[in-house]
Amino acid sequence: MRFFNFCYISLPLISFALLGWIAPKADAALLVGSFNNNSVLRYDEKTGEFIDDFVPSGSGGLKGSTGLTIGPDKNLYVSSILSGSVQRYDGKTGNFISTFVPSGSGGLDAPEDLVFGPDSNLYVTSINSRTSNSVLRYNGQTGAFIDTFVPSGSGGISAPFGLSFGSDGNLYVSSSLTDSVLRYNGQTGAFLDTFATEEKGSEAGGLTFGPDGNLYVANFKANNISRFNGKTGAFIDTFVPAGSGGLNDPVKPIFGTDGNLYVSGLNSNNVLRYDGKTGAFLDTFVAAGTGGLNGAGFLAFTEDTTVVPEPRMGLAVLALGAMLGASKVLSRKQKATS
Repeated sequence: MRFFNFCYISLPLISFALLGWIAPKADAALLVGSFNNNSVLRYDEKTGEFIDDFVPSGSGGLKGSTGLTIGPDKNLYVSSILSGSVQRYDGKTGNFISTFVPSGSGGLDAPEDLVFGPDSNLYVTSINSRTSNSVLRYNGQTGAFIDTFVPSGSGGISAPFGLSFGSDGNLYVSSSLTDSVLRYNGQTGAFLDTFATEEKGSEAGGLTFGPDGNLYVANFKANNISRFNGKTGAFIDTFVPAGSGGLNDPVKPIFGTDGNLYVSGLNSNNVLRYDGKTGAFLDTFVAAGTGGLNGAGFLAFTEDTTVVPEPRMGLAVLALGAMLGASKVLSRKQKATS
């Protein structure tokens, strides 16, 4: 009889937990390419604490992890610059799925950055100026080569590094050796104009459009982040001054869900965080070498796709009362029959 009573006493608590409990939300995470050990590391989005080797060293033949992007299928795509390919990994587990773009496909040589376009196809910068020096396009579902979207030398492009589609639907590409950002028609790849110009020797690298609609460019040699008007390309300011917070060889600027700017430093081997409105240094979000980080490269935030049910506390309370009542009735019956 004691076991019987225990079950009925426990049921209200179980009911309360099931009906009133909110499923824990799986936070997004920051992914950081670790260039020198051929991996992608995962860090807590809010604290910067190391979580795990999301893509272990060399997984799927990864050699020199550079560009990172989350695809329409929610999986992770990584440029493998030293093998001349693009690898695909499960967006939740980091497990290797396939070599999405095989080595040399369509003339791919030293892939740097990559992004999915409005057409859901994959665009990759092929940075080797001696052989490719272009932007190539691949089928977003199969990885099959479609075309050379930006031909070698188009608009004076030299060593294309970062790329991003703007709100106007056009493609923006940093041309490192000409210290500029070039704009191309987002549908045809035709050269439109030199959208923005950096100081000579800056070596424009990774770029991103911010929440304010402006363009932010990491300058590899100048060790700063420039900001340009997102519509006109006019220079606004040096958003992050040279060396701010110890910045050294910035690779990729990216805005987080907190609205702040995160920047990886290749030689400083860390990820720094800056105020998203003022550019003021906030903190070292990922300290040098954390989790085995070796050559901090491109960044990407994973998406949180967890559906969190709404709490139904009213139902839980009613269920609790009902079950307690049932327990009391049962207890009285037991006493009457004992």
